[in-house]
Amino acid sequence: MTTARRVVIEALATQGGHPTAEDLSATIAQHHPGIHRATVYRTLETLTEMGVVAHVHLGHGAAAYHLLGSPQDVAHLHALCHQCGRVFDLPGSLMDEVAERVREEIGFELEASHHALSGLCRACTSTTVP
Repeated sequence: MTTARRVVIEALATQGGHPTAEDLSATIAQHHPGIHRATVYRTLETLTEMGVVAHVHLGHGAAAYHLLGSPQDVAHLHALCHQCGRVFDLPGSLMDEVAERVREEIGFELEASHHALSGLCRACTSTTVP
C-alpha cells in the first residue's frame, strides 16, 4: 500500500461522514504537507476503482467520499436535507422495487447509490412554517 493510499484511508476513517476531496486534502495537508492535492484526488479515484471508497453526489456540490467497510456498503443510499445539509445513510434495498420497475418498464438500470435523495429532515420539517 502506498503512503498516499494509507493517508487518504486514515483521513476518511478519522474524519468520518462524507467529506469532499477538498476537505480531505485540507485535513491531509495539516499532517502530511508533502502529499499534494492532486495526489489526493488521484488516490480517491484509484481507491474508488478498487472498491475501497465510494463517492456520492450530494446536490450540486462536489462529490463526497466514504470508506466501504463491507460488500453491503457498496449499495447503500444517501438522503440529503437541502435545508441543513445533513446527510443520512439509508439501506441499499430501499429503492429495489423502484429500480426493478424502471428496469421492467423502460429497460433502464438505475444506479441510486451514486446520487443522494433530496428532501427535508425531521428537524427541518418541524421548524418549517406551513
